[in-house]
Amino acid sequence: SALLRIADFQEVLGEPTVALAKLRDLCFSGIPFDGGLRCLCWKILLNYLPLEKALWSSLLKKQRDLYSQFLKEMIIQPGIAKANLGVSREDVTLEDHPLNPNPDSRWNTYFKDNEVLLQIDKDVRRLYPDMAFFQRPTDYPCLLILDPQNEFETLRKRVEQTTLKSQTVARNRSGVTNVSSPLKTTPNSLSEYEVLPNGCEAHWEVVERILFIYAKLNPGIAYVQGMNEIVGPLYYTFATDPNSEWKEHAEADTFFCFTNLMAEIRDNFIKSLDDSQCGITYKMEKVYSTLKEKDVELYLKLQEQNIKPQFFAFRWLTLLLSQEFLLPDVIRIWDSLFADDKRFDFLLLVCCAMLTLIRDQLLEGDFTLNMRLLQDYPISDVHLILKKAKELQDSK
Repeated sequence: SALLRIADFQEVLGEPTVALAKLRDLCFSGIPFDGGLRCLCWKILLNYLPLEKALWSSLLKKQRDLYSQFLKEMIIQPGIAKANLGVSREDVTLEDHPLNPNPDSRWNTYFKDNEVLLQIDKDVRRLYPDMAFFQRPTDYPCLLILDPQNEFETLRKRVEQTTLKSQTVARNRSGVTNVSSPLKTTPNSLSEYEVLPNGCEAHWEVVERILFIYAKLNPGIAYVQGMNEIVGPLYYTFATDPNSEWKEHAEADTFFCFTNLMAEIRDNFIKSLDDSQCGITYKMEKVYSTLKEKDVELYLKLQEQNIKPQFFAFRWLTLLLSQEFLLPDVIRIWDSLFADDKRFDFLLLVCCAMLTLIRDQLLEGDFTLNMRLLQDYPISDVHLILKKAKELQDSK
């Protein structure tokens, strides 16, 4: 039946214009990994590739060139500017120097960017610690940036310098050093992962670059913790594509798919929208009102124990369940979520399914026990969960 499913996908994707409704239908039940089908389908479902196949190659070329342009403008040029200023001492007389208080100063932006970069850096180094993938070197390091002739400052150098600077500052302020001794390294210190030798870069460094460029291009939201958990599965899927000419462009393709996905879910990350119709609070309430429809006894029990949806559903919804399951299972759930034409309505049903599948334990447990169940969800079989969610959907 696996071969039949692959044939079904190939048939739909073989048409000059892809029939979106048919494709959604197929993808909803899970996309085979074979032949790069998932990568292709996700790119269509996330509106990166148009339905007309004839447009694909020119569009991909255009977008990948655009991404190179972003790298040049946002990483390479600032890096060169900094390197050049470092060389010539007369920079102090220019009106744009590091101490210039003018908010439009390039330096001001540079330091602000560094704060964002350090936050991203901390988060991406910890991506899926139980898998070696993100620590491994990519086969396609970014040559624009890793050219050994480059004297300019890369993100890697920026992180190293900013970290050193902040450690020196910390020491000078209090007179005693509060940087932990090199022997007792804390797990999240820079030495947690050896940075690969020059000319190589780990997959997490690629993800860091994607998030940094996104933050620069979207100053209204910049970077919020958790975005690393959204970009991780996308990048992993594209960077393990069996089709090598697509795999080579995983970075650029991930960037645009991530941007499109964030356009749909970014409201969950924006605090000021919490109470609006599109904000996360509204969606969390919706999980409970759906549960009330489907299983009033369980709903009343959670109400009575004062277990609010924000205690668990905030993370489930904001991160599209990427923290609740192992990566391959997250990817399978995302097949269904991306295929949902009502965009993430199905996610509410998946959350409800997760609750009803452990209803017996929840009905017996007290507050503490139930919170533990919801914080560390006990069922790992996502097929069971998706099947249950589909039943809830059909029972409307």
